[in-house]
Amino acid sequence: MNIHLISAGILLTCLGSAQADTFRWFDNAGNVHYGDVPAEEAKQIEQKKFGRSPSSDDAALPYETRLAKKKFPVTLYVTDNCGNPCLQARDFLNKRGIPFTENKLTTKEDIDAFTLKSKSNSVPTLLVGTTNWFKNFETVQWSSELDNAGYPKIAPYRPQTPPSRQKDTPAVKN
Repeated sequence: MNIHLISAGILLTCLGSAQADTFRWFDNAGNVHYGDVPAEEAKQIEQKKFGRSPSSDDAALPYETRLAKKKFPVTLYVTDNCGNPCLQARDFLNKRGIPFTENKLTTKEDIDAFTLKSKSNSVPTLLVGTTNWFKNFETVQWSSELDNAGYPKIAPYRPQTPPSRQKDTPAVKN
């Protein structure tokens, strides 16, 4: 009986440690370390997620798109009264299959923070990565920037709409 209790305890300990967080960090000499707790003097601490699948939203995206999204996330800034330009910008991103976050500026604080970061007060504005701001919707400029960020030109993972088929109509006999 004791052997069973000991085996169960070891098994539970192993299962618990398999779910522990793993961190990667650099020490003062620039050496890379991995562990479940970073050292106090650690620099550039990064939490690793080994053996976990990408989020369900990203799981359907092709690798190329997931990589571009990780390196250069896309954010679209809009307002309620933006009208057609914001609709065109949103449609452009959707048709191209770009995963993006839409940030609707509604309060004065939102608008002030946006103006400070983007150095712009017009919408729609596109942020690609963390520093590339593009104000006003311009298809050529936005396409070029998304190409440079590594996003595919088309959305290969989206199912294509089949062409409409004309129903066979019975021949009319006179």
